[in-house]
Amino acid sequence: MSQKGFTLWFTGLSGAGKTTLARLVEKELKQRGHKVEVLDGDIVRTNLSKGLGFSKEDRDTNIRRIGFVCDLLARNDVVAIAAAISPYREIRDEIRRITTAPFIEAYVECPLDVLVERDVKGLYKRALAGEIKNFTGVDDPYEAPGSPEVLVNSSTETPEDSAGKIINRLVELRLVQAALEAALSEDEDSVVRARLEALGYV
Repeated sequence: MSQKGFTLWFTGLSGAGKTTLARLVEKELKQRGHKVEVLDGDIVRTNLSKGLGFSKEDRDTNIRRIGFVCDLLARNDVVAIAAAISPYREIRDEIRRITTAPFIEAYVECPLDVLVERDVKGLYKRALAGEIKNFTGVDDPYEAPGSPEVLVNSSTETPEDSAGKIINRLVELRLVQAALEAALSEDEDSVVRARLEALGYV
């Protein structure tokens, strides 16, 4: 199976584990021979979307920029992985509509009380105390996907289990080869190369 690009879009509340899962999936896909780029929400904010605030308009602009870059990468046979809160369903659906390559939405679910408990930065506590305004999940809404391609729950699953579930779904969708098929493809490439070397072509 030829390797084509697609967008894998992680959405979920802050601290749910989007970046952790994105990196685990990235590692596995690279081992299977895919070209992969991860667009992490915090890093994008620092570079691509520097200067934007947290109004709904600015959040939508941020997500549109991430979506544009993902589609550009995917059209060039790169797996583009986005890990951004992307709280509004309408803008996520808009990105899905305008994306020319396959778009896979992965919802990383986690209850608010668990997020508050694991909140190493103290952001949720500050938001709940009114020190931070327009904080997603506290005083600004998060709209969960209605029918994501894959749903994981970081409060009940290990990161490895969730990443495995995502990889399996990508295999089901025929976007990624199963591990055995990928290994066989690598072996075939090695055999072809050895034959070419023997003939003096490499």
